[in-house]
This record gives sequence, structure tokens and C-alpha cells, in this order.
Amino acid sequence: MTEQREHREGDISSAKEAGGLAALISRAARAGKGAAPVERWNPAFCGDIDMEIKADGTWFYLGTPIGRMPLVQLFSSVLRKDEDGRTYLVTPVEKVGIRIEDAPFVAVEMNVSGKGEDQVMTFRTNVGDVVEAGPDHPLRFVDEDETGGLKPYLLVRGRLDALVARSVMYELAEHGEEVVVDGTPIFAVRSRGAVFPIMPVDRLKRLSA
Repeated sequence: MTEQREHREGDISSAKEAGGLAALISRAARAGKGAAPVERWNPAFCGDIDMEIKADGTWFYLGTPIGRMPLVQLFSSVLRKDEDGRTYLVTPVEKVGIRIEDAPFVAVEMNVSGKGEDQVMTFRTNVGDVVEAGPDHPLRFVDEDETGGLKPYLLVRGRLDALVARSVMYELAEHGEEVVVDGTPIFAVRSRGAVFPIMPVDRLKRLSA
């Protein structure tokens, strides 16, 4: 576990040294290729399959982890979450339901460029999506009842979110600032001109006390 953590920390450090955003994109296996146009397809529902995406982003089929990343990336490119709240694999001729433990993606790395109104936060997901947080890709922060903390999510596409990994959340928080929303001081982050509230400042002070 220690070796894996050190390896990951080394990867992030290397990304910063190699030029931040450019290095991040170069490691994204599907950067620039985009996802399939699943929103335009309306196939018949063919039932559920025994496939599940765990909270850590690991894909399982028939109870066994899918170890081949190209296969995971292929499946992830045809994911769609519908208005019924369920997530499906969709092709032009079929739609099958799968299970999602938390979110279908995990944001595993971030890069921050610019400052103030010009600041841009860019995230890389575990399956290779590179997403700039902003008006079209908002960040939201959900109370985690079990721990009393927050779980941050980034909208990747459609209704599909990425859970921001805990290590990335700490980095994200370092770029937080105090803003006033409707007369209330709020701890928030900004990207692409949009401000994303995290929590009231008085609550943050209580948690930090």
C-alpha cells in the first residue's frame, strides 16, 4: 500500500514537473477521442447484466474485476444515465442496465492554471476523460452522513458524475477562497468564471477548531 501511494505521489509530482496540463492530457488514454453519441440513440431495453462499478472506480463483471483498461474505457464510452436515475450501457441497437455503487467515474488527478477570474481547474478521470470544471461541468459537494465530511463530484457528461478522489479533494481545497453568496460568507472554489460553494465559512471554522 505504501509503495502504491508513493508511486501515485510520484506520478502527480512528475505531472507538475512536466508541464501540468500537457502532461495530464498525454496520459489520458482517450483524450480527444470523445465518447459515443449515446444521447442520440434510443434502442430497446434488453435487461440488466451482472456488471458493477465500485466506488473506487473498479469495474466488475460476474463478480470479477475487469483488469483490461482498454475494455473498461470502451464500456465507459457508451455509458448513459437516464431520467430514471439508472445507468446503462447503450449502443444503437441495445440498452442494458448495470449497477453503480457511487459514481461511474473517479477524478484521480487535477491541474490548476491561472488565478482569480481566469482560474481553470482541469481533472483527469480514471478512464481517461479530461474535463475542465465550469458552467457546463459543475462541481458539487454532498454531505457524507457517515463521516460528517463532504463528497465532491464533477459532472463529466450527460448525467454522469466523477467522484473526486480524496487525495484530489485535499488539493482542491487548497485553492478554496472565501466569497459572499446572498450575504453569507462561503468557502468556495472557482473555475472558468463559475463559483462552486463548498460550505459556509462558519461551518468550516467549527470543523477546523
